[in-house]
Amino acid sequence: MLISKKLYKIIASFACLILLICTPYISKSQSNNEILLANEYFEQGDVDKALVIYEELAKKKENILLIHKNYFDLLLSSKDFKKAKSYIKKVNRFYPNNPKFKIDEGIYYLISGDKAEANEIFEKIINEKKKDQQRTRSIAQYFFHKQYYTWAEKAYLDSRKALKKDNIYGYELANIYILSNNKDKMLNEYLNILKYNASNINYIKNVLQRTMKEPEDIDSLEEKLVELVQEDNKRPYVELLIWTNLQQKDFYGAFVQARALEIREKGNGEKVYEIGSIALSNKDYEMAIEIFDYITSNFSHTPFYALARKNAIKAKSEHVKSTYPVDLDAINNLIAEYDKLFLDIGANKTSLEGIRNQAMLHAFYLHQFDTAKEKLNFVIDNARTGRSVRLKAKMDLGDLHIFTQEPWESSLLYSQVEKEAKSTPIAYEAKFKNAKLSYFNGDFDLAKAHLDILKEGTTKKIANDAMALSLLIKDNTGLDSTEYAMKRYSAIDLMLFQNKKDSALLAIDKMLDEFPGHSLTDELHWAKANIFVSLGQDDQAIASLELLIEDYSHDILGDDAHFLLANLYEKTDKNKAMELYQEFLIKHKGSIFTSEARKKFRMLRGDEVY
Repeated sequence: MLISKKLYKIIASFACLILLICTPYISKSQSNNEILLANEYFEQGDVDKALVIYEELAKKKENILLIHKNYFDLLLSSKDFKKAKSYIKKVNRFYPNNPKFKIDEGIYYLISGDKAEANEIFEKIINEKKKDQQRTRSIAQYFFHKQYYTWAEKAYLDSRKALKKDNIYGYELANIYILSNNKDKMLNEYLNILKYNASNINYIKNVLQRTMKEPEDIDSLEEKLVELVQEDNKRPYVELLIWTNLQQKDFYGAFVQARALEIREKGNGEKVYEIGSIALSNKDYEMAIEIFDYITSNFSHTPFYALARKNAIKAKSEHVKSTYPVDLDAINNLIAEYDKLFLDIGANKTSLEGIRNQAMLHAFYLHQFDTAKEKLNFVIDNARTGRSVRLKAKMDLGDLHIFTQEPWESSLLYSQVEKEAKSTPIAYEAKFKNAKLSYFNGDFDLAKAHLDILKEGTTKKIANDAMALSLLIKDNTGLDSTEYAMKRYSAIDLMLFQNKKDSALLAIDKMLDEFPGHSLTDELHWAKANIFVSLGQDDQAIASLELLIEDYSHDILGDDAHFLLANLYEKTDKNKAMELYQEFLIKHKGSIFTSEARKKFRMLRGDEVY
């Protein structure tokens, strides 16, 4: 079919119009493809091919923002300074108001060797924008991204000075100081932040926890805080000083600050109570007793009065139990104190938890198992008992049935707790107790089945305990099909659980004679040393630890034994203790005791440790 001339002209004109409209998009698509190809060469390290494509793309302004970083980095890294200078000058002509490109020009001069020109450019950019907070942030962040931390710091500080605002850029400067390892300046910034905004204290504590890892770091922080508290007794400074004291386990220092804060703010004793609880959990019983007694004397009409009374008795109890021989009169006095607490405040969550603690004194030290069981059942059945205390009382009752040779009753109670509190820390603890019960009974396969579950998806402490027991079983049963030695050792562990220390010592000595050089030897010496420590027989403990270290210093118990030995020598021979701590720091750098060993070494050397 023939097309008329008129129709032909219309079609041709339309085609030209379509071509004109689509050409820019085709061109843009081609450019995008070339950018992708150049970037791919860049990522693969094929510098020459990438440079060729980038150089062509750089001729068009619309490509600059897409290729600048990679192309400019390649020009500088290849030391093609002539092209780099020409390129960056052109970029700044295209984008004269973009300070990031001016910074890159300064970087060109810096890398090419003209430091004076670079400094002049950087100074000018910072000076021009220093009264504009938003632009200053953008410039400083670009310096920061390029790892020019000194210039990023200068941008913030010059702007802060120009705007006369001491409370801006604190977090940004602190981050710079963290990366440049300037902890002193970092501390100053965080303390300045607290001056204006106390609500940030928890964030700052978390950062300090991560960054202040050496004892001298905490010392420096404490010095600064003491000065600040003396000059300006602001609550956030006091709170941070209390936190710093607690990091150093200086419970007295924390108590003094918290006490002053409570008096000044007419508090209810909560802050002091928290410190007493932390002291108790860290086994500083004397300090815990002093703190709890202070609460009972000064906050009798607050919610923390009854809690403090109960915990004061608990701290006294732990203190009595940590001395040898255990004073049975003191145990009876503590039992009487729990009875008085119950009479004074009646049956509630606090007093019932006290009865639970009282029951274990009857069992462990007076061997009054029927009385103990009766009291635990009273706690379990009482409607006012809190759920957590009731579940713990059930586990305690399970422990008592182990004492009275009723393991099936124990297993039943542990299983009940595990079922009632499914997927909670107390359920994991109950499962671990069931695993240990199987271990005590010599059923190692069943014990390992429980432990393998606990090694994953549980609390850190239970997971670690499960891993340790699982490895102990694995390492000492594989080559012995009868598992006889391991059964003997687990029976010793059962004696220790039942507080039968004299029987355990006899059994350990017998095993050491019958199984010389066995893989359990280090465990036996470690158990023996700890029994002697608990009996107050330090000389015998030292002898066992020295044997262990002599033959097994590189095994899993090596650092534990070395640290405990140094601890024991602190009482009688400080020079020997200092020598042992110094050896420890050299031989056991990855130990969990490293930080404490360093602190003890410095104290013995006479360093001022705050």
